Amino acid sequence: MADQLTIVFADVSGSTKLFETRGNLEARRLVAGVLSALAEVTKQHGGRVIKTIGDEIMCTFPGPMQGMLGSIDMQKRIAQTPEFSRENLAIRIGLHHGETLIEDNDVYGDAVNTAARMASLAKREQIITTATTVQMLTNVGMLRTRSMGQARVAGKQKPLDIVDVQWHEDTSNVTMVQRAITIDAAQESRIRLHLRYRGQAIDLDELAPPFTLGRDAASSLVVEAEWVSRYHALIEYKRGYFVVSDRSTNGSYVKFGDDEELRLHRDEVRLRRSGIISLGQTVAQNPDHLLYFHCSE
Repeated sequence: MADQLTIVFADVSGSTKLFETRGNLEARRLVAGVLSALAEVTKQHGGRVIKTIGDEIMCTFPGPMQGMLGSIDMQKRIAQTPEFSRENLAIRIGLHHGETLIEDNDVYGDAVNTAARMASLAKREQIITTATTVQMLTNVGMLRTRSMGQARVAGKQKPLDIVDVQWHEDTSNVTMVQRAITIDAAQESRIRLHLRYRGQAIDLDELAPPFTLGRDAASSLVVEAEWVSRYHALIEYKRGYFVVSDRSTNGSYVKFGDDEELRLHRDEVRLRRSGIISLGQTVAQNPDHLLYFHCSE
């Protein structure tokens, strides 16, 4: 049976490290707690849980407003639960409203594929959706969104306009005042990130826009290698430091000085001191496409 539904994918961020530090039993309990909370929020907004796969949950909502408000409350619920925040657990969400096919209590179709793509683009504590989904809302004024450009979805000829749904409480005035004071009083103390890739040198500071890496021609840094995803990774400044977030199929590798190499897969890590970022392969496997970084103040 075909139907118009809003599809939501929510994925737990931070679970990989949790299994390493807390052990399998405790990690499973915590992840199950997150998924249970997400299922509860889904039902509160008239949605239905279709399935959970590992640390990801897939839900449907009757319309885009229920899906949007449900997604916002999911983020708030996880962020405001002390046990989850203490363990550095968060979620990333992708959603899209469109045509689906319902069979045997599962859902298929274009909307599912598009929502899954939005989830793959989302980073920790973020909600990504399509501009067309937002345009279907009857009361857009109550939501704050930010354009994220365009993204390609398998099976679609043209890229889709995508947006970031701003779910945090509006503290823009405070942020602007604090930023103005900081810049005026300590202009020279900005944190900077120096990047070097195959003869190119790039400098970023805390005011720089998100820096994207991948095969797509629109990336801030284009890395042409078959094992690199089109939208592979993102470097941005938040909470006082630069972080690299992986969004790829094959993962990313980060090496800090002489420390052991760290593999990221749809997760993020703080960039500190100096090191190397390798997309899709280990540093040893990928000598021609290494991105060197150095953090300074």
